[in-house]
Amino acid sequence: MNLILVLVILAALIAAGAWYYYRGRHMGSFAQAVGAAPAIPEAKPQGAIPMLKMPTAKGWEKGEKPVVAPGLKVTPFALNLKHPRWAYVLPNGDVLIAESAGIPGTPKNIRDYAMNRVMARAGATRPSANQITLLRDADGDGVPEVREVFMSGLNQPFGMALVGDQLYIGNTDSVVAYPYVTGQTRITAPGKTLMTMKPGGHWTRNLLANAEGTKLYVAVGSLSNIAESGMEVEEGRACIFELDLVTGQHREFAGGLRNPVGMAWEPTNGMLWTVVNERDGLGDETPPDYLTSVKDGGFYGWPFSYWGQTVDDRVPQNAALVARATAPDYALGGHTASLGLCWAPQGTLGALPAGMVIGQHGSWNRSKLSGYKVILVPFANGMPSGQPIDILSGFLADDEKISRGRPVGVAVAKDGALLAVDDVGDAVWRVTVA
Repeated sequence: MNLILVLVILAALIAAGAWYYYRGRHMGSFAQAVGAAPAIPEAKPQGAIPMLKMPTAKGWEKGEKPVVAPGLKVTPFALNLKHPRWAYVLPNGDVLIAESAGIPGTPKNIRDYAMNRVMARAGATRPSANQITLLRDADGDGVPEVREVFMSGLNQPFGMALVGDQLYIGNTDSVVAYPYVTGQTRITAPGKTLMTMKPGGHWTRNLLANAEGTKLYVAVGSLSNIAESGMEVEEGRACIFELDLVTGQHREFAGGLRNPVGMAWEPTNGMLWTVVNERDGLGDETPPDYLTSVKDGGFYGWPFSYWGQTVDDRVPQNAALVARATAPDYALGGHTASLGLCWAPQGTLGALPAGMVIGQHGSWNRSKLSGYKVILVPFANGMPSGQPIDILSGFLADDEKISRGRPVGVAVAKDGALLAVDDVGDAVWRVTVA
């Protein structure tokens, strides 16, 4: 073999190696751990400060809107809200929007300081409106004619649930019941506190009633990333409570859920499902956020392990809890910040199948951003079936330097439209069949 041929082959091998290195760096390493049996990379602890990468919150220019899946169309349902986070559809079709924001805590260490700065840049922390706005589309044209402040003076409200003539509100520190009359546009009557919770940390408190109207499920996130301040301050957190509306008593329904937010019922078998934000500081995809059914008495690992019995050795261990930790049903990829969750029946999204719609608020702690979209996870026979389908995207711009919006809550309106709440865009988007 002559020297020229050797050099040509060597150059080709170098070029191929460079390509696969590039591909591994820019494609393969960012392939997300998604599905029922995800390939989760080995943990690579990042130390006191995890990877920080956060686009600057900008919002939408006039006339801009998200990219919608083929066969569907997206229009603004409401604009110029005050950091909207969650949507709840009342039986008469009125839509309630919880407007609230996170409040930065006093930094205790360099990690807290860095987190406060990055969250402020993302628009995740600003003065909290502490109110709920009512939107009413009286003529069915997809544009609300009535827009009223429905409730004010709340404490970081998030979850909402109507049972009979009682409207339950999940403040960051309490669940409160208020009398409600169909069609009213404002509640001013005093409420009754049914249970209290520790505020701070993962501050959202979502609510979901059972079909019988006898129980209320309350999602409460952890104070910290991996219980770095000890487990005592985490008591009553990182779990879903069951609140008995008849007796007024509550109990932990399931634990080990670092930050469960969205909850929904799957109609085939009546199981409770939730989406959970997993821990930081172990790598881009380790561990993935997830969608899972929630079993009474179940334990899902946090903070001792993830995806079943994969131990997080940064944490003092509890072998008994790790031994019974349940692996989630479906991985959503690392740090997607999957928050919103609702069931979308067949026909809601045109030709797309029935399944769970998920609002992914988006990452701040990986080398290539993830989330920042609304997806559908198809279901069959009561379980996830197939890969996620993008419903809304285009929330990022300028090579991930800017976020026009960040999806949070999702809900199906009375007319069958999908509503997606966007807290950076201060908007609610309406998705219908084109």
